[in-house]
Amino acid sequence: MYQHILVPVALDHEGMTAKKLDLARNMLSKGGRITLLTVLEDVPAFVTEFVDLKPENHLKDNIRSKLRSVACDADDIACEVVTGKAGVAISQFAQQHQADLIIVGSHKPGVQDYFLGSTAARVVRRAPCSVHVLREG
Repeated sequence: MYQHILVPVALDHEGMTAKKLDLARNMLSKGGRITLLTVLEDVPAFVTEFVDLKPENHLKDNIRSKLRSVACDADDIACEVVTGKAGVAISQFAQQHQADLIIVGSHKPGVQDYFLGSTAARVVRRAPCSVHVLREG
């Protein structure tokens, strides 16, 4: 059983979130906590010149709100949004917040994954704790 389980949520793979959350609940120690985490890629500097950023359109707040709705506002689930490269940021977050398990989703690998590498593979290589890879499909 685990005390702090980190569940990364990719915006383009939301279908796996419920499965990962169910698994986390089953693996969580009594009194433990779960963190839902979304990593946003950094916006290149040249793009920011053309984008008018307004507080009401703040992406992190919108995503955090969406994560809270997925978590059904449960007391033992925190919702966090960070920026960076997902494969690196997830592992760094786990280390900084003393997660003892990461539950990451992975689709069936295709040719592009062998050349580029998947986020799940990067997390497995860099994680400071155990990683459970939940296969999609």
